[in-house]
Amino acid sequence: MSRGRRCEGPGEDPVKNGGNDRIALVVGGSRGIGRAIALRLARSGFGIWLTYRGNHAAAQSVKAEIEEIGRRCDLLAFDVSSYEETKAALEERAEETPPDVVVFNAGITRDNLLMWMTKEEWDSVLSTNLDGFYHVVRSVLFSMLRVKRGRIVTVSSASGQTGQPGQVNYSASKSGLIGASKALAREVGKRNIIVNVVAPGMIETDMTHELPKDKILPLIPLQRFGSAEDVASVVNFLCTEEHMYIHGQVIGINGGLVI
Repeated sequence: MSRGRRCEGPGEDPVKNGGNDRIALVVGGSRGIGRAIALRLARSGFGIWLTYRGNHAAAQSVKAEIEEIGRRCDLLAFDVSSYEETKAALEERAEETPPDVVVFNAGITRDNLLMWMTKEEWDSVLSTNLDGFYHVVRSVLFSMLRVKRGRIVTVSSASGQTGQPGQVNYSASKSGLIGASKALAREVGKRNIIVNVVAPGMIETDMTHELPKDKILPLIPLQRFGSAEDVASVVNFLCTEEHMYIHGQVIGINGGLVI
C-alpha cells in the first residue's frame, strides 16, 4: 500500500518533486502555531500528517480546512511524551512512506517559580517538550535517512534563547531543543536532511492570551505581538525553498524582542 505517493529516488529534494505526493508531519498541529503551519504547508502542496493529543474537535476542524484546500490530512492522536505511543503511531507509517518534512511543535507550559515548582510541573514540561522531540524524530529518522532527503524544523521559543523567570522548566526544554537540533544537524546533513529551529517570541495564541500586554509591548521594537501566520511563513520557507543553504540555525521570530 503506497498511500498515494510515488517512490522517489535517493537524494531527491522534496521541494523539487511537486504535486500532491509530498508529506509533512506536523506534530502538535491542532491549534495555534501548529494549525497555522499545517494550513500553510497544505497550501504549499503537502499532504499533512497532523498529530495532536486529545482535542478531537480542533483536529477535525483543521482537517476540514486542509481538505478544503484540496490536500489530504491524516489525523494521528497520541501523547508525544510516551515513547511507546509515539513509536506505534509513526514508525510503521514512516517506514512505508518517509515524510518529506517534520515540524516538531508540541509544547506545554506549567509556569511557576523554581522555589515552588513541583516535580510534576518540571517532569510534564520536559517530557512533552523535549522527550517528545526524541520520541518523534527517532520514530521517523531511519526512513528519512534511507531515502536521503528531508527537512526537519523544530519550534523552540525566545524563552529557550534567553530564559524567563517563572519558566525554568519551559526555558530548559526549549533551550534543550535548540541544542538537540544543532547536534542532529551535524549528524544528518551529509544525508541531505536539513535541520533548523525557529524561536517564536510573543505570538497571539492561547498560551499568551492572559499575559499583560501593556508591560510586554514596550520591550518589543515592532510594538506588537506576532501572529501564528508570522511563524508559519518562516517554517514554510524552511520547508519549501529550493535553494537552501540554511542548516543548523536558530531563526528568531520575535519582533526584535531578542536581538
